[in-house]
Amino acid sequence: MKNTILSAKDLCKSYAHNGGQNHVLQHIDLDLYEGDFSVIMGASGSGKSTLLYSLSGMDRATAGEVLYNGKDIVKMKEKELSKLRQKDFGFIFQQMHLVSNLTLFENIAVAGYLDKATSANDVKERTEQLLEKMGIADVKTHLPSQVSGGQQQRCAIARAVVTNPRLLFADEPTGSLNRKNTYEVLDLLSSLNKSGQSILMVTHDIKAALRATRLLYLDDGKITGELSLPPYIHDERKSREAQVNAWLSSMQW
Repeated sequence: MKNTILSAKDLCKSYAHNGGQNHVLQHIDLDLYEGDFSVIMGASGSGKSTLLYSLSGMDRATAGEVLYNGKDIVKMKEKELSKLRQKDFGFIFQQMHLVSNLTLFENIAVAGYLDKATSANDVKERTEQLLEKMGIADVKTHLPSQVSGGQQQRCAIARAVVTNPRLLFADEPTGSLNRKNTYEVLDLLSSLNKSGQSILMVTHDIKAALRATRLLYLDDGKITGELSLPPYIHDERKSREAQVNAWLSSMQW
């Protein structure tokens, strides 16, 4: 039986809109498990990113609870949330948000230095290992503006996992990449998952969704469907794509 990392109970998120309330998330119950590559899909405006941000503490839910290590993230103070995001949670976004005047090495390492429990030497060693794993060791002294978008995103992934987070959150991580860079980034995420990294990703791209071991469908703020899949194998991509497309069709995607 898989261990639960994070558990949402009766999660709701609303925004004031035109004198009323826009209910973006509606009474969501969801458990995330260690080792899963969970992917949230749904139509534009269905609440995918809002759900990811509410689960990770980047945004505060209106009602309900998000339990992590026996504590409710919804009720945490900002200082406690900040520590959680520094160590236990990693984040990858569509836009890389790299620091423009730092090298790729420095962009990764600086996230590691925030973890005071880890020595500077250990951070440097971990950074060098990630640069090699991500295939960007040869440009580690370059600034973000001096490398491609795919290399920037690989740096952002390395930055997100330099502290060995228990859960990696990814919001449309391939949304601004070309086809070649998209596949390279997806291969890296699959590799991380196969080595034990738990991932929760939001995407509208079927190519990205194929990497999931667990697909969740969000419709109008509610989870209306779920599909379990074995770990991704490239040679089985076509049959997997047919299965996912059939499931999405049944969800009226």
